[in-house]
Amino acid sequence: MPKQPMIVGNPVLIVVDIQKSAFMRDYDNGIPHMPNFFENQKRARTMVDAAHDNDIPVIFFQEIHRKDMIDYGRELDGSEDVHCLEGNPGTPVAAEEMGMRETDYFIHKRRYSCFFGTEFEILLRGLKAETLILVGCLTDVCVHYTFADAHQSDYYCRVAKDCVAGSSQTAHDASLNAMEYLQTGAVLPSADLIAGMSSHKRHAA
Repeated sequence: MPKQPMIVGNPVLIVVDIQKSAFMRDYDNGIPHMPNFFENQKRARTMVDAAHDNDIPVIFFQEIHRKDMIDYGRELDGSEDVHCLEGNPGTPVAAEEMGMRETDYFIHKRRYSCFFGTEFEILLRGLKAETLILVGCLTDVCVHYTFADAHQSDYYCRVAKDCVAGSSQTAHDASLNAMEYLQTGAVLPSADLIAGMSSHKRHAA
């Protein structure tokens, strides 16, 4: 099939689980991370700023689990330790660091995919969204599963490859390759996506 345009219809920026721990290098959040993890998360601020500048809706997600750990399900069966626990200092969304505005949207989630057990689809329908632009972490977990669910729901998906970070470099690269396999042209540098957002606004005006 031919490569689709970078942005089709109405775009929305999805900020997946960029929480306070992404700005706390000495904080143990129970999850392994690749080299440049912190740098990639901080770089995502440029995408948020570009979305704001170009009147593109922004949806922030926060993974959070109850103190009694009743809602982890199978999340602790693999390589991850206890993480995103309610009340822990690294759990709140990084609102100030990411330039979050009162006009942005904010959704809690208890599972990896932003679609699972949340109001995400209702919000996307209200926004008449067609292209979802993803930044955040982990590339190989929450970003990847959200991308796959969005793809299967017929959204056009784009990922800023330098604004996502994985549990390891190998896992990060493999997930980006898997996403590109599903939608040719989905994985792009943030600079290209920022230029695309600006161009979209000019053409929409």
